[in-house]
Amino acid sequence: MIIKLKNKDKLIVDDFILKCAIGKKGLTKHKKEGDLKTPKGIFYLDSLYYRKNRIKSTETKLKKIQIKKNFVWCNDINSKYYNKRTTISKKFKFEKLFRKDCKYDMLIPIKYNWNKIIKGRGSAIFLHLTRNYKSTAGCIAVSKKDFLIILSLINKKTKIKIN
Repeated sequence: MIIKLKNKDKLIVDDFILKCAIGKKGLTKHKKEGDLKTPKGIFYLDSLYYRKNRIKSTETKLKKIQIKKNFVWCNDINSKYYNKRTTISKKFKFEKLFRKDCKYDMLIPIKYNWNKIIKGRGSAIFLHLTRNYKSTAGCIAVSKKDFLIILSLINKKTKIKIN
């Protein structure tokens, strides 16, 4: 299955057309760290990360990882952990995964800049939650209801096509 981004505000998943938000400055083939753009391309999806205290149960064929309070995603181009999940450290810049708002109650990392990581090419590109469809920093965001629909349909072979 391939999830397709259409018209910068819709995801097509199987027979569903779902409203979404993307990066504040649109799409790009030349992503740079902090540019507020969503990278173009076809990418695999990673595991489901979720907040156990906020999400009761989820049916999915993806591997599930419970978000702990010390989980972060490194976005520091000078760190060996760049574009990887790790734990809080004073040695590098990061984005917290355990947040006060609902955005990361459930998230799926999009495998952009993943296997052969190029520092500065962009990090922490996720499919995550939104309540208001405001632009993201480069991720794709959908409502919780729509996220649950996506989870029920996808598996580890699913790709997302962003163009």
